[in-house]
Amino acid sequence: MAIQFRSFAPAIRFAIALLLSLAVLVRPAFAQSILRDAETEALFADMSAPLIVAAGLDPRNVKVVLINDPSINAFVAGGQAVYIHSGLISAADNINEVQGVVAHEIGHITGGHIVRFGEGMKVASGISILSLVLGAAALAAGAGDAGMGILAAGQQAAMGKFLAFSRTQESSADAAGVSFLAKAGISGKGSLAFFKRLQNMEYRLGIPQTDSYARTHPLSGERIAVLEHQYQSSPSWNAPIDQTLEARFERVKAKLNGFVSEPATTLRQYPERDKTVPARYARAYAWHKSAYPDKALAEVSSLLTTNPDDPYFLELEGQILLESGRVAEALPPLREAVERTRNQPLIAALFGHALIATEDPKNFDEARTVLKAAVARDNDNPFAWYQLGVVYEREGDVPRAQLATAERYNLEGVAPLALANARQAMQGIPEGTSDWLRAQDIALVSEAEVQKKKKR
Repeated sequence: MAIQFRSFAPAIRFAIALLLSLAVLVRPAFAQSILRDAETEALFADMSAPLIVAAGLDPRNVKVVLINDPSINAFVAGGQAVYIHSGLISAADNINEVQGVVAHEIGHITGGHIVRFGEGMKVASGISILSLVLGAAALAAGAGDAGMGILAAGQQAAMGKFLAFSRTQESSADAAGVSFLAKAGISGKGSLAFFKRLQNMEYRLGIPQTDSYARTHPLSGERIAVLEHQYQSSPSWNAPIDQTLEARFERVKAKLNGFVSEPATTLRQYPERDKTVPARYARAYAWHKSAYPDKALAEVSSLLTTNPDDPYFLELEGQILLESGRVAEALPPLREAVERTRNQPLIAALFGHALIATEDPKNFDEARTVLKAAVARDNDNPFAWYQLGVVYEREGDVPRAQLATAERYNLEGVAPLALANARQAMQGIPEGTSDWLRAQDIALVSEAEVQKKKKR
């Protein structure tokens, strides 16, 4: 038996590898960092709201999240969140194209596709396990070639079933996206244009356009053929692009490129002879990244001359001043930005950081107030919790500094540190209070995660 086992063990390992590969296919990658920006998130909320309503969902419960990844991609990963790669924003020609992508991804949410992926996995796994058993039996009986043949055929059938299931879900999301765009009064022209751009990329990569059998998605050409008539038949086909949203998109695209790209790349893309708002915005980020604060501030100053009340220009001015060591000068524009956005949490967190950075105890009370308001409205911001912990520590409130630190590590997924800080906070905060109960919640969740990792 030992000899026979060694003879077919590689085949068994091969079949098991298939099962693992199927699991990998449905596991989204979050190694990339999430990019958070007040202006970008406001744009995403406004551009997606009509689509979310058209899908029968509540805009307050659906988020569009930006991922720092240069590839052209978007996905959903459970819950009601759409993740868009920064590369997709850079590649899109207009806001309408991004709305087409979001409509498709919302189709995955309403279709429950992440939950239903288990169905495809179950079918594929069943085929693969059956082939594993039959192949192993054949190998054990001495029919080596037949056994390997059964394993290979079962493996191919399992993968084929899974990929067919995935393509069906993609087609379903495409159809849902058509419906949501139509109901929202948004043209499908951008969606078609984006698919055609993807098709051109497939041509350049040498991907055959005749058979999508071995792909998780239908070929772009197949999707275009199906969707073109549906989009053109929609009463929204000739709906114009919302020019207000488009202007905001061009700004966000420019600032994103300025933030994620190498400064030399940004300056080539947006040369100094280009005096448009997006170009000046992008260059401000490029110069700031290049450690030329005066040039960066000159670009922001020109933007503020055009629109002195723009809160995002004020935010950028304050950020550049703060990160250039001119802390006191950063306070007025950041304070005004907070006021003009009605205490937008991300901007408020930056302002709180600036107040602490003055090292003036007179500013700590305002910093604590600003930061507590920020985390109350947006408790998913580790940076804000970190700053709140700093100000508590500066004021001598160590237990609440530990609680804020526990909140931060809990959000960052560092369970051991979240657990340690939550336990320490519970020792110094009166038992039964809201802060003590929150520390207890973090401790329980973190301890469960630590134990789970130990079992692994």
